[in-house]
Formats: sequence, C-alpha cells, structure tokens
Amino acid sequence: MERESALHSALKIQCAGIDGKIEAVVRCGGSGGCAKSYICDGVTSAGEIIEVQTGSFAPLKEKLQNLSREYKIRVIHPIALHKRIELFKEDGALIRVRKSPAAGCKWNLFKALVYGWEIAAMDNVCIELAFVDIAETRIDDGLGSWRRKGVRVADRRLLARHSSIVLREKADYLQFAPFEPDERWTAADLALRAGVRRPLAQKTVFVLTKLNAIARIGKQGKAWVYSRA
Repeated sequence: MERESALHSALKIQCAGIDGKIEAVVRCGGSGGCAKSYICDGVTSAGEIIEVQTGSFAPLKEKLQNLSREYKIRVIHPIALHKRIELFKEDGALIRVRKSPAAGCKWNLFKALVYGWEIAAMDNVCIELAFVDIAETRIDDGLGSWRRKGVRVADRRLLARHSSIVLREKADYLQFAPFEPDERWTAADLALRAGVRRPLAQKTVFVLTKLNAIARIGKQGKAWVYSRA
C-alpha cells in the first residue's frame, strides 16, 4: 500500500476539525443489507465523512456509493496553485530548490473525475476543490520513472491553503461551461475560453455531459457541439 503523503495527512486533520476524528471506522448497511465497515479519512463532529483524494476518484466509487446511502460525505480534492520542488541526493544532501512553472486551476478536477464522474452524481456527496501551495520532495536515487530520469517523488506537503470551491448540485458545475444558455460550442471553444489544453477540455465536456449539465446537440464537422442543458 502506498504511503500517505504529508499533504493528504494535513488536509484530513484540518477538514475533520479539532473535535472530529481521523482514520475513523464507519459502518453502513446494517439494516436489512450486508453490513460493511470502511476506514474513512475523517469524520467531523457533525457526522460528515471526509475523504481526501489527491488522485483519480475512481478508487472511491464503490466505497462512497455504499456510504452515501446513510451519511453525508465531503470529498476534498487539493489543487496546487504553486509548487516548490526540492531535489535531494540519495544520501539526503540537498541538490536544489526551484519553483515549478506549472500552476493548477479548477479545471484540473476533471483529470481526476473523468473515471469517477459517478461520485459527482451521488446523493449526499459534495466535492470541495481546495486550492493549496505545496512542496514536493524528490530524490535522485534511480528508483523514479524514466520520464524523470530516475528521480523519485518521495512526498508532498502542505505549505498554505487558500480558497475552496464546493460542488453540491448539477447547477454548481455550470461554472465549467462558461457560455450563455443559447450559445453552441465545441470542446475546442471551451479550451480557448477557459485557457486550458484541449485534452482537459475534452475530459470536462465528457463529465459535464454525464452529469446532464450540458448536452450534445449536433456536430460541427467532426466535432461535437454542446449547449448548457
């Protein structure tokens, strides 16, 4: 099992609150069904379940489908506005520190949600985008991916937490379709309007279509045309 990052740990403690619990065992399905128990990142003093998800939402689908029948759930998805990269040698000596040129934005949600869009449609589940600054520790020990030339990402930790966007209902997702109700547009138009790459815009329209926030209404050449539903 992959070790939990310091970022994940810090967020679950913050979001559970001073009177909440972390690593809480939650039982569901006790009345008339097959009872199951799950370890959740946190439970607030008000009884809301907290799940921090830094990557794809897909692994959470079955767990949240079962828990959401009986509990309110908040999925916290951190998005790094700024990232500091700290590179170390295998012996722990610092090589350099630099600021990553990549800057996260709210559209990054759809990289994680594209294979777990069902979670956004579940009753009793809301998604909170938490905008953060992070430090990423990397170690040049040859154990990382070939893309990083063997440099391994060892940890990510929270430096600062900024604002949040909470998504509860279908209407909340219309902010990701920044067009007038009578406008017709393609994924390429969305990429231009939002200032994101086309693959991310395509993931966005896929999820929004699944959530019935937008609808396909035709084609423009080979491209699907959409409007707000």
